[in-house]
Amino acid sequence: MNTARPGSSPTFELYERWAPSYPPEPHNALMRLEQRTMCGLLPRVEGACALDLACGTGRYARLLLGARARQVVAADFSPAMLRQSTGHRVRAGLTRLPFASGVFDVVVSGLALGHAEHLGECFREIARVLRPGGALLYSDFHFDAACAGQVRSFRDESGRRFELPVDGYPVQAHREALLAAGFEIEVIRELRAGVELVEPFTGSDEFYARWSGTPIVLVVRARSKP
Repeated sequence: MNTARPGSSPTFELYERWAPSYPPEPHNALMRLEQRTMCGLLPRVEGACALDLACGTGRYARLLLGARARQVVAADFSPAMLRQSTGHRVRAGLTRLPFASGVFDVVVSGLALGHAEHLGECFREIARVLRPGGALLYSDFHFDAACAGQVRSFRDESGRRFELPVDGYPVQAHREALLAAGFEIEVIRELRAGVELVEPFTGSDEFYARWSGTPIVLVVRARSKP
C-alpha cells in the first residue's frame, strides 16, 4: 500500500505500523477476489519492464516476476512496506515518480490509488512513465462502500486494532482523471458483495446480509495513447 501524503500523515504512520504483520499474499476473501480479477486482466508482461506502484509487501511484484517480466520495480512511500517487498525497490509517492519518461511497459497497482491527494496528478505521472501504448492495471477500494460505512482496519503485531482514514474517489472521477491524463479505458469492473464476492468466511452470513449488492472493489485496465 502507498500514500502520497507527507511522512507525518496518519495514513503513512498506519502503513508503517501495519508493515511487519502485513501478509505478502491475499489474506482475505476480498483480496483473493481482487487478485483473481486483476490476474485475469493482466496484459502480457513477458520481457516487459513493469512497475508495481504502491507495492506494499510486493504481491504484484512477485506475480510480475513469475510472469517473466524482464525487470520489475517495486515502489512505495512506506519504507517499512518496501522492506517486505521484492524486485528493485524504490521509495516514491503516487504523484511524484522518480523515473524517466516512457520507461515502463506496464504499471500495476493494487488497492492503493485512492490514497492519492490528487487523482489527476497520479494518473498524469503514471502516463508519463509509461511508454506509448503501455498498460495500466489497478484496483481500488470502491468509494460507494466507504460512503456506505465500510471501514478498512488491521491489527498490528501486538493485536491492537487500527482503522485507516476514509479516502478514495467515485468511479466517475476515475474515468475523468484517466481520460484527462490521455488514457484509453479498456475495462472497468465493479466487484459487488454477494455477486462477485461470494466466498464464505467467518461472519460472512452477516456481512452478505448487510452489504449485498454493494460495490466493494473497483478494477480498471487502461492504455496510454500510442
